[in-house]
Amino acid sequence: MTLIKSISGIRGTIGGSTSEGLNPLAIVKFVAGYATFIRNRSQSGANRIVVGRDARISGEMVKSIVVGTLTSMGFDVVDIGMATTPTTELAVVMEKAAGGIILTASHNPKQWNALKLLNEKGEFLNEAEGLEMLELAENEDFTFAGIDALGKVIVDNRYKERHIESVLNLDLVDREAIRAANFRVAIDCVNSVGGIVLPELLYALGVKEIFKLHCNPHGNFSHNPEPLPENLTEISNLMLQAKADVGFVVDPDVDRLAVICENGQFFGEEYTLVAVSDYVLSHTPGNTVSNLSSSRALRDITAKHGGHYEAAAVGEVNVVAKMKETNAVIGGEGNGGIIYPASHYGRDALVGIALFLTHLAKKKMTVSELRATYPNYFISKQKIELPPDIDIDTLLLQIKDKFVGHNVTDIDGIKIDFPDKWVHLRKSNTEPIIRIYAEANTMEDAQNLGLQMIELLGSFKEEGFVVSALNDLRLQGFRFMIES
Repeated sequence: MTLIKSISGIRGTIGGSTSEGLNPLAIVKFVAGYATFIRNRSQSGANRIVVGRDARISGEMVKSIVVGTLTSMGFDVVDIGMATTPTTELAVVMEKAAGGIILTASHNPKQWNALKLLNEKGEFLNEAEGLEMLELAENEDFTFAGIDALGKVIVDNRYKERHIESVLNLDLVDREAIRAANFRVAIDCVNSVGGIVLPELLYALGVKEIFKLHCNPHGNFSHNPEPLPENLTEISNLMLQAKADVGFVVDPDVDRLAVICENGQFFGEEYTLVAVSDYVLSHTPGNTVSNLSSSRALRDITAKHGGHYEAAAVGEVNVVAKMKETNAVIGGEGNGGIIYPASHYGRDALVGIALFLTHLAKKKMTVSELRATYPNYFISKQKIELPPDIDIDTLLLQIKDKFVGHNVTDIDGIKIDFPDKWVHLRKSNTEPIIRIYAEANTMEDAQNLGLQMIELLGSFKEEGFVVSALNDLRLQGFRFMIES
């Protein structure tokens, strides 16, 4: 059984002994630590915390413990029920709450759950805040409220509709154009909260024909819940059978969006952000941000529109910080995460769907034709496993020294930008692994660049390296992976 503690939250498997996984005792400790952190640090003056959850089987059990712990710490709880991650983020702001907790393990399998922790802005805690919260929890440096200071629970199931309304009210969402296009749309919601909210959003946008896959939110995920091509064969087949114009797939908490072309092929997870940014920048020129491991295609599109692109360290909180610093009008992550500040500073698949459909309607072309208008890059993912006693930071510094004179970024591992390609090496926070991401104009070049980095690392430290076997060739050749 596994428990992983990070600055943005706590995730783990359900079940096991008191020293394993995301068990009830661990939930109480970390929620109490979070409540203490909010009490100490929040500037909102509010005494309420929003709680939302995805459709995981363990969701109701975990929510009961979280809500009970928060009220025992003296906080009122706004229970918004089953809700997406972006819905919960928006609810924190709309409620003027002191913070929020989202109960979701995102794309992890059904045995996982997690506590994703938000500040009063509905954004994830930054590194310093996360470390402070973890220290409070580990030291059990908290005090429960007395009988007269216990919090109360307020149930509010209206936030799904409020979220949809906020999307419809965005200036760049054109319902009339979408309605006039008469799109036939297929969706795969992997038996979680997307099945509740996506159909309502699409109908509100003017879509009349929706073909649904796995929209019953019972938490028994019908396939691996990460929206990658190898997990999406059903909707690819449905696209052809239903003669749908576009397909949308979300993960269990609906902050990632994958797009399927009318021919059943994968649009490319990197290109969700590229396409939406193209539309946004064509109407509101400005800057963009994505993380270091995202495609160079966003940089190219931004330059085409006269804007400036910046890369942030991997992680939503880092992307958001860089977006604020550069006053970016659109940003996100290459895994299909759209962050649109005109709505809020969080990855939001609902916003992505509305903007993508508007873009498609105005372009008056098929999804595959739209994809062909963007630069075609290929990304490989590889990793090397190391003995636990190896100093990974020193290895990465040796790589940096080897490429003195090149364009090197070291804010998150080491990224080396060449004129026609790039490679990014970063260590895992949870295991002795260096992940190697490379992008080039061909799949073969990207793959070879990653392998060159592995060979170079091996020349620094010969013994103990294990390179995982080839296991995946992504659809359409958009991605090539060597990763177990």
